[in-house]
Amino acid sequence: MPSLLSSDFLTQEQLENLKYYKYAAVDKSFTTKYILRHYWNAAIELFPMWIAPNLITLTGLIFMMVNVIFAAVFNPDMDGEGPRWMYFSFAAGLWLYSTFDNVDGKQARRTGTSSPLGELVDHGIDALNCSMAAVLQAAGIGLGHSVAAVALYAIAMLGFYLSTAEEYHTGVLYLGYINAPTEGVILTCTLFIISGIYGPSVYHRPLSYYLPQLVNYLPSSAVSLSVAHALLNWIGLMALFTHLPVCMYAMYKACRKNNKPFVRTMLVQNLPMAVYTITFLSWVLSPYSTILTHHHFILYALTTGIVFGRIASKIIVAHLTKSRFPRFTVLLIPLIGGAVISNLPRLNAIDPIFTPETEYLYLCSFFLFALVAYLRWAIVVINSFCGYLGINCFTIPKRKTL
Repeated sequence: MPSLLSSDFLTQEQLENLKYYKYAAVDKSFTTKYILRHYWNAAIELFPMWIAPNLITLTGLIFMMVNVIFAAVFNPDMDGEGPRWMYFSFAAGLWLYSTFDNVDGKQARRTGTSSPLGELVDHGIDALNCSMAAVLQAAGIGLGHSVAAVALYAIAMLGFYLSTAEEYHTGVLYLGYINAPTEGVILTCTLFIISGIYGPSVYHRPLSYYLPQLVNYLPSSAVSLSVAHALLNWIGLMALFTHLPVCMYAMYKACRKNNKPFVRTMLVQNLPMAVYTITFLSWVLSPYSTILTHHHFILYALTTGIVFGRIASKIIVAHLTKSRFPRFTVLLIPLIGGAVISNLPRLNAIDPIFTPETEYLYLCSFFLFALVAYLRWAIVVINSFCGYLGINCFTIPKRKTL
Protein backbone atom coordinates (compact mmCIF):
# COMPACT_ATOMS: atom_id res chain seq x y z
CA MET A 1 0.00 0.00 0.00
CA PRO A 2 1.57 3.33 -1.04
CA SER A 3 2.25 5.87 1.67
CA LEU A 4 0.79 9.36 1.69
CA LEU A 5 4.39 10.57 1.94
CA SER A 6 5.48 8.80 -1.22
CA SER A 7 4.82 10.15 -4.68
CA ASP A 8 6.28 10.59 -8.13
CA PHE A 9 6.97 14.30 -7.62
CA LEU A 10 10.54 13.65 -8.80
CA THR A 11 11.71 11.16 -11.40
CA GLN A 12 14.93 9.18 -11.15
CA GLU A 13 16.37 11.26 -14.00
CA GLN A 14 15.72 14.46 -12.05
CA LEU A 15 17.40 13.05 -8.96
CA GLU A 16 20.41 11.93 -10.97
CA ASN A 17 20.83 15.48 -12.24
CA LEU A 18 21.61 16.55 -8.67
CA LYS A 19 25.16 15.30 -9.21
CA TYR A 20 25.71 18.26 -11.55
CA TYR A 21 24.76 20.74 -8.85
CA LYS A 22 27.08 23.66 -8.20
CA TYR A 23 26.03 26.64 -6.13
CA ALA A 24 26.74 30.03 -7.68
CA ALA A 25 25.86 33.42 -6.24
CA VAL A 26 26.95 37.01 -6.70
CA ASP A 27 26.34 39.69 -4.07
CA LYS A 28 27.35 43.19 -5.17
CA SER A 29 26.26 44.90 -1.94
CA PHE A 30 28.96 47.06 -0.35
CA THR A 31 27.20 46.58 2.97
CA THR A 32 27.72 42.84 2.68
CA LYS A 33 31.31 43.16 1.49
CA TYR A 34 32.60 45.63 4.05
CA ILE A 35 30.36 45.13 7.10
CA LEU A 36 28.01 42.16 7.29
CA ARG A 37 30.48 39.62 5.94
CA HIS A 38 32.63 40.14 9.02
CA TYR A 39 29.58 39.99 11.30
CA TRP A 40 28.44 36.68 9.77
CA ASN A 41 31.94 35.22 10.04
CA ALA A 42 31.92 36.03 13.75
CA ALA A 43 28.33 34.82 14.25
CA ILE A 44 28.97 31.38 12.77
CA GLU A 45 31.54 30.68 15.46
CA LEU A 46 28.71 30.74 18.03
CA PHE A 47 27.07 27.67 16.47
CA PRO A 48 28.35 24.25 17.58
CA MET A 49 29.52 21.88 14.88
CA TRP A 50 26.72 19.38 15.56
CA ILE A 51 23.94 21.75 14.42
CA ALA A 52 22.79 20.96 10.88
CA PRO A 53 22.70 23.92 8.46
CA ASN A 54 19.06 23.27 7.54
CA LEU A 55 18.12 23.35 11.21
CA ILE A 56 19.66 26.82 11.43
CA THR A 57 17.57 27.89 8.43
CA LEU A 58 14.35 26.52 9.93
CA THR A 59 15.07 28.15 13.30
CA GLY A 60 15.34 31.49 11.55
CA LEU A 61 11.84 31.03 10.13
CA ILE A 62 10.51 30.24 13.60
CA PHE A 63 11.57 33.72 14.75
CA MET A 64 9.37 35.18 12.03
CA MET A 65 6.44 32.87 12.82
CA VAL A 66 6.51 33.87 16.48
CA ASN A 67 6.37 37.55 15.56
CA VAL A 68 3.48 37.02 13.16
CA ILE A 69 1.62 35.44 16.07
CA PHE A 70 2.49 38.50 18.19
CA ALA A 71 1.06 40.76 15.46
CA ALA A 72 -2.15 38.73 15.20
CA VAL A 73 -2.66 38.62 18.99
CA PHE A 74 -1.47 42.02 20.19
CA ASN A 75 -2.21 44.19 17.14
CA PRO A 76 -4.80 42.37 14.99
CA ASP A 77 -5.91 45.60 13.30
CA MET A 78 -2.30 46.28 12.20
CA ASP A 79 -2.97 50.01 12.23
CA GLY A 80 -3.12 50.84 15.93
CA GLU A 81 -0.52 51.23 18.62
CA GLY A 82 0.59 47.78 19.67
CA PRO A 83 2.78 47.27 22.73
CA ARG A 84 6.17 48.91 22.15
CA TRP A 85 8.08 45.72 22.94
CA MET A 86 6.37 44.04 19.98
CA TYR A 87 8.05 46.32 17.44
CA PHE A 88 11.45 45.68 19.01
CA SER A 89 10.63 41.98 18.76
CA PHE A 90 9.83 42.44 15.06
CA ALA A 91 13.26 44.01 14.55
CA ALA A 92 15.06 41.31 16.54
CA GLY A 93 13.16 38.51 14.80
CA LEU A 94 13.87 39.81 11.30
CA TRP A 95 17.52 40.45 12.11
CA LEU A 96 17.94 36.96 13.56
CA TYR A 97 16.17 35.47 10.54
CA SER A 98 18.56 37.30 8.22
CA THR A 99 21.57 36.25 10.31
CA PHE A 100 20.57 32.60 10.40
CA ASP A 101 19.74 32.74 6.68
CA ASN A 102 23.27 33.91 5.92
CA VAL A 103 25.25 31.68 8.26
CA ASP A 104 23.58 28.40 7.30
CA GLY A 105 25.74 28.16 4.19
CA LYS A 106 28.85 28.86 6.23
CA GLN A 107 27.83 26.11 8.64
CA ALA A 108 27.41 23.73 5.69
CA ARG A 109 30.92 24.47 4.49
CA ARG A 110 32.55 24.19 7.91
CA THR A 111 30.80 20.86 8.58
CA GLY A 112 31.29 19.50 5.07
CA THR A 113 27.54 19.09 4.51
CA SER A 114 26.95 21.36 1.51
CA SER A 115 24.37 19.91 -0.86
CA PRO A 116 21.57 20.92 -3.27
CA LEU A 117 19.14 20.15 -0.44
CA GLY A 118 20.59 23.08 1.48
CA GLU A 119 19.75 25.49 -1.33
CA LEU A 120 16.24 24.06 -1.64
CA VAL A 121 15.52 24.46 2.09
CA ASP A 122 17.19 27.88 2.25
CA HIS A 123 15.42 29.44 -0.72
CA GLY A 124 12.18 27.56 -0.08
CA ILE A 125 11.98 29.04 3.40
CA ASP A 126 12.84 32.46 1.98
CA ALA A 127 9.82 32.13 -0.32
CA LEU A 128 7.52 31.32 2.61
CA ASN A 129 8.97 34.22 4.56
CA CYS A 130 7.83 36.75 1.94
CA SER A 131 4.28 36.79 3.31
CA MET A 132 5.41 36.82 6.95
CA ALA A 133 7.80 39.72 6.41
CA ALA A 134 5.08 41.65 4.57
CA VAL A 135 2.64 41.16 7.46
CA LEU A 136 5.22 42.41 9.97
CA GLN A 137 6.09 45.39 7.77
CA ALA A 138 2.44 46.35 7.40
CA ALA A 139 1.87 46.05 11.16
CA GLY A 140 5.18 47.71 11.98
CA ILE A 141 4.40 50.95 10.17
CA GLY A 142 0.66 50.82 10.78
CA LEU A 143 -0.67 50.18 7.27
CA GLY A 144 -3.53 48.10 8.63
CA HIS A 145 -5.69 45.79 6.53
CA SER A 146 -5.47 48.04 3.51
CA VAL A 147 -4.70 48.21 -0.18
CA ALA A 148 -1.27 49.52 0.79
CA ALA A 149 -0.59 46.35 2.80
CA VAL A 150 -1.66 44.27 -0.21
CA ALA A 151 0.66 46.26 -2.47
CA LEU A 152 3.56 45.83 -0.05
CA TYR A 153 3.19 42.05 -0.14
CA ALA A 154 2.72 42.00 -3.92
CA ILE A 155 5.99 43.91 -4.41
CA ALA A 156 7.91 41.54 -2.13
CA MET A 157 6.40 38.46 -3.77
CA LEU A 158 7.06 39.59 -7.35
CA GLY A 159 10.59 40.67 -6.47
CA PHE A 160 11.42 37.27 -5.02
CA TYR A 161 9.81 35.50 -7.95
CA LEU A 162 11.89 37.44 -10.48
CA SER A 163 15.12 36.56 -8.66
CA THR A 164 14.10 32.88 -8.52
CA ALA A 165 13.19 32.77 -12.21
CA GLU A 166 16.43 34.56 -13.07
CA GLU A 167 18.48 31.97 -11.15
CA TYR A 168 16.67 29.19 -13.00
CA HIS A 169 17.76 30.62 -16.37
CA THR A 170 21.25 31.85 -15.48
CA GLY A 171 22.26 29.33 -12.80
CA VAL A 172 23.44 32.21 -10.61
CA LEU A 173 21.68 33.92 -7.71
CA TYR A 174 22.37 37.61 -8.30
CA LEU A 175 22.00 40.29 -5.61
CA GLY A 176 22.58 43.87 -6.71
CA TYR A 177 24.38 46.76 -5.09
CA ILE A 178 21.21 47.55 -3.14
CA ASN A 179 19.09 44.47 -2.48
CA ALA A 180 16.21 43.39 -0.26
CA PRO A 181 18.02 40.64 1.73
CA THR A 182 20.67 43.15 2.85
CA GLU A 183 19.77 46.83 2.69
CA GLY A 184 16.07 46.00 2.73
CA VAL A 185 16.42 44.09 6.00
CA ILE A 186 18.46 46.90 7.57
CA LEU A 187 15.86 49.50 6.54
CA THR A 188 12.96 47.39 7.81
CA CYS A 189 14.65 46.71 11.17
CA THR A 190 15.31 50.44 11.51
CA LEU A 191 11.64 51.22 10.84
CA PHE A 192 10.59 48.66 13.46
CA ILE A 193 12.93 50.19 16.04
CA ILE A 194 11.54 53.67 15.33
CA SER A 195 8.03 52.28 15.85
CA GLY A 196 9.21 50.76 19.13
CA ILE A 197 10.48 54.15 20.31
CA TYR A 198 7.84 56.53 18.98
CA GLY A 199 5.00 54.29 17.82
CA PRO A 200 3.89 53.63 14.21
CA SER A 201 1.93 56.89 14.20
CA VAL A 202 5.15 58.66 13.16
CA TYR A 203 4.66 57.13 9.70
CA HIS A 204 1.15 58.51 9.34
CA ARG A 205 2.26 62.14 9.22
CA PRO A 206 2.85 63.80 5.83
CA LEU A 207 6.34 64.23 4.44
CA SER A 208 6.00 67.99 4.84
CA TYR A 209 5.77 67.54 8.62
CA TYR A 210 9.37 66.34 8.75
CA LEU A 211 10.74 68.09 5.67
CA PRO A 212 8.78 71.34 5.16
CA GLN A 213 11.33 72.55 2.61
CA LEU A 214 10.04 69.92 0.17
CA VAL A 215 7.05 72.19 -0.46
CA ASN A 216 9.37 74.35 -2.57
CA TYR A 217 10.48 71.50 -4.82
CA LEU A 218 7.70 68.91 -5.03
CA PRO A 219 4.00 69.14 -5.96
CA SER A 220 1.53 69.32 -3.10
CA SER A 221 0.24 65.81 -3.85
CA ALA A 222 3.73 64.43 -3.15
CA VAL A 223 4.49 66.29 0.06
CA SER A 224 1.03 65.52 1.43
CA LEU A 225 1.74 61.79 1.23
CA SER A 226 2.18 60.07 4.56
CA VAL A 227 5.67 58.77 5.29
CA ALA A 228 4.34 55.19 5.11
CA HIS A 229 2.86 55.67 1.64
CA ALA A 230 5.94 57.56 0.46
CA LEU A 231 8.08 54.61 1.55
CA LEU A 232 5.75 52.21 -0.25
CA ASN A 233 5.91 54.29 -3.45
CA TRP A 234 9.70 54.44 -3.25
CA ILE A 235 9.98 50.66 -2.78
CA GLY A 236 7.62 50.10 -5.72
CA LEU A 237 9.60 52.43 -7.99
CA MET A 238 12.88 50.78 -7.00
CA ALA A 239 11.44 47.37 -7.86
CA LEU A 240 9.99 48.59 -11.15
CA PHE A 241 12.97 50.53 -12.46
CA THR A 242 15.93 48.62 -11.01
CA HIS A 243 15.07 45.05 -10.03
CA LEU A 244 12.67 44.22 -12.87
CA PRO A 245 14.89 45.42 -15.76
CA VAL A 246 18.00 43.71 -14.36
CA CYS A 247 16.22 40.37 -13.95
CA MET A 248 14.54 40.53 -17.35
CA TYR A 249 17.78 41.45 -19.11
CA ALA A 250 19.63 38.59 -17.43
CA MET A 251 16.92 36.14 -18.55
CA TYR A 252 16.99 37.64 -22.04
CA LYS A 253 20.74 36.99 -22.31
CA ALA A 254 20.31 33.46 -20.97
CA CYS A 255 17.57 32.71 -23.52
CA ARG A 256 19.71 34.00 -26.36
CA LYS A 257 22.67 31.94 -25.15
CA ASN A 258 20.52 28.79 -25.11
CA ASN A 259 18.78 29.61 -28.42
CA LYS A 260 15.36 30.01 -26.79
CA PRO A 261 12.78 32.56 -27.97
CA PHE A 262 12.69 35.11 -25.17
CA VAL A 263 9.13 36.47 -25.51
CA ARG A 264 7.53 33.07 -26.00
CA THR A 265 9.54 31.57 -23.13
CA MET A 266 8.52 34.37 -20.77
CA LEU A 267 4.85 34.14 -21.74
CA VAL A 268 4.67 30.36 -21.27
CA GLN A 269 6.79 30.06 -18.14
CA ASN A 270 5.28 32.99 -16.28
CA LEU A 271 1.66 32.04 -16.94
CA PRO A 272 1.17 30.33 -13.53
CA MET A 273 2.64 33.35 -11.75
CA ALA A 274 0.43 35.66 -13.79
CA VAL A 275 -2.61 33.60 -12.79
CA TYR A 276 -1.49 33.71 -9.17
CA THR A 277 -0.97 37.48 -9.18
CA ILE A 278 -4.24 38.26 -10.96
CA THR A 279 -6.34 36.00 -8.74
CA PHE A 280 -4.51 37.11 -5.58
CA LEU A 281 -5.34 40.76 -6.31
CA SER A 282 -8.80 40.11 -7.78
CA TRP A 283 -10.01 38.34 -4.67
CA VAL A 284 -8.69 40.64 -1.96
CA LEU A 285 -9.49 43.85 -3.89
CA SER A 286 -12.97 42.78 -4.97
CA PRO A 287 -15.65 45.24 -3.82
CA TYR A 288 -17.60 42.24 -2.60
CA SER A 289 -14.76 40.74 -0.55
CA THR A 290 -14.63 41.29 3.21
CA ILE A 291 -11.01 40.24 3.70
CA LEU A 292 -9.84 43.81 4.26
CA THR A 293 -12.98 45.26 5.81
CA HIS A 294 -13.26 42.42 8.33
CA HIS A 295 -9.52 42.34 9.03
CA HIS A 296 -8.63 38.92 7.63
CA PHE A 297 -5.58 40.04 5.64
CA ILE A 298 -3.08 38.28 7.94
CA LEU A 299 -4.77 34.95 7.28
CA TYR A 300 -5.10 35.77 3.57
CA ALA A 301 -1.42 36.72 3.28
CA LEU A 302 -0.25 33.57 5.05
CA THR A 303 -2.55 31.36 2.94
CA THR A 304 -1.57 32.86 -0.39
CA GLY A 305 2.02 32.93 0.89
CA ILE A 306 1.96 29.14 1.08
CA VAL A 307 0.71 29.02 -2.51
CA PHE A 308 3.52 31.35 -3.56
CA GLY A 309 6.00 29.28 -1.58
CA ARG A 310 4.93 26.20 -3.55
CA ILE A 311 5.29 28.03 -6.88
CA ALA A 312 8.74 29.41 -6.05
CA SER A 313 10.00 26.17 -4.50
CA LYS A 314 8.99 24.17 -7.57
CA ILE A 315 11.12 26.52 -9.67
CA ILE A 316 14.01 25.98 -7.27
CA VAL A 317 13.60 22.21 -7.57
CA ALA A 318 13.52 22.53 -11.36
CA HIS A 319 16.74 24.55 -11.24
CA LEU A 320 18.49 22.02 -9.00
CA THR A 321 17.32 19.00 -11.01
CA LYS A 322 17.78 20.67 -14.42
CA SER A 323 14.13 20.12 -15.27
CA ARG A 324 11.68 22.13 -17.31
CA PHE A 325 10.11 25.18 -15.75
CA PRO A 326 7.05 24.15 -13.66
CA ARG A 327 3.73 25.16 -15.15
CA PHE A 328 1.05 24.55 -12.54
CA THR A 329 0.36 23.82 -8.89
CA VAL A 330 -2.87 22.40 -7.52
CA LEU A 331 -2.85 25.09 -4.81
CA LEU A 332 -3.90 27.62 -7.44
CA ILE A 333 -7.33 26.01 -7.76
CA PRO A 334 -8.89 27.29 -4.49
CA LEU A 335 -7.25 30.68 -5.08
CA ILE A 336 -8.88 30.90 -8.49
CA GLY A 337 -12.15 29.74 -6.93
CA GLY A 338 -12.02 32.47 -4.28
CA ALA A 339 -11.29 35.13 -6.89
CA VAL A 340 -14.14 34.00 -9.14
CA ILE A 341 -16.72 33.66 -6.37
CA SER A 342 -15.85 37.01 -4.79
CA ASN A 343 -16.31 38.79 -8.13
CA LEU A 344 -19.50 37.11 -9.34
CA PRO A 345 -22.32 39.58 -10.12
CA ARG A 346 -24.71 39.87 -7.20
CA LEU A 347 -27.85 38.70 -8.98
CA ASN A 348 -29.40 37.87 -5.65
CA ALA A 349 -28.29 40.50 -3.13
CA ILE A 350 -30.32 38.88 -0.36
CA ASP A 351 -28.39 35.61 -0.49
CA PRO A 352 -24.89 36.17 -1.98
CA ILE A 353 -22.49 33.26 -2.35
CA PHE A 354 -19.81 34.95 -0.23
CA THR A 355 -21.14 36.42 2.99
CA PRO A 356 -18.53 37.59 5.52
CA GLU A 357 -18.99 34.30 7.36
CA THR A 358 -18.79 32.01 4.32
CA GLU A 359 -15.80 33.86 2.87
CA TYR A 360 -13.94 33.52 6.17
CA LEU A 361 -14.84 29.82 6.35
CA TYR A 362 -13.65 29.34 2.77
CA LEU A 363 -10.39 31.14 3.59
CA CYS A 364 -9.80 29.02 6.70
CA SER A 365 -10.45 25.83 4.70
CA PHE A 366 -8.11 27.09 1.98
CA PHE A 367 -5.39 27.72 4.57
CA LEU A 368 -5.65 24.20 6.00
CA PHE A 369 -5.68 22.61 2.55
CA ALA A 370 -2.70 24.68 1.38
CA LEU A 371 -0.72 23.95 4.55
CA VAL A 372 -1.30 20.18 4.42
CA ALA A 373 -0.66 19.95 0.66
CA TYR A 374 2.50 22.05 0.91
CA LEU A 375 3.90 20.10 3.86
CA ARG A 376 3.22 16.78 2.13
CA TRP A 377 4.94 17.97 -1.04
CA ALA A 378 7.90 19.39 0.91
CA ILE A 379 8.37 16.20 2.95
CA VAL A 380 8.23 13.99 -0.15
CA VAL A 381 10.71 16.14 -2.08
CA ILE A 382 13.09 16.47 0.88
CA ASN A 383 12.97 12.72 1.50
CA SER A 384 13.69 12.12 -2.18
CA PHE A 385 16.72 14.40 -2.04
CA CYS A 386 17.94 12.78 1.20
CA GLY A 387 17.44 9.27 -0.13
CA TYR A 388 19.36 9.91 -3.33
CA LEU A 389 22.16 11.94 -1.73
CA GLY A 390 22.45 9.69 1.32
CA ILE A 391 22.10 12.54 3.81
CA ASN A 392 19.79 13.74 6.58
CA CYS A 393 17.92 17.02 6.40
CA PHE A 394 18.05 18.32 9.97
CA THR A 395 20.85 16.28 11.52
CA ILE A 396 24.53 15.70 10.82
CA PRO A 397 25.42 11.99 10.91
CA LYS A 398 28.14 11.10 13.38
CA ARG A 399 31.39 10.36 11.65
CA LYS A 400 32.82 6.91 12.16
CA THR A 401 36.15 6.81 13.93
CA LEU A 402 38.72 4.12 13.30
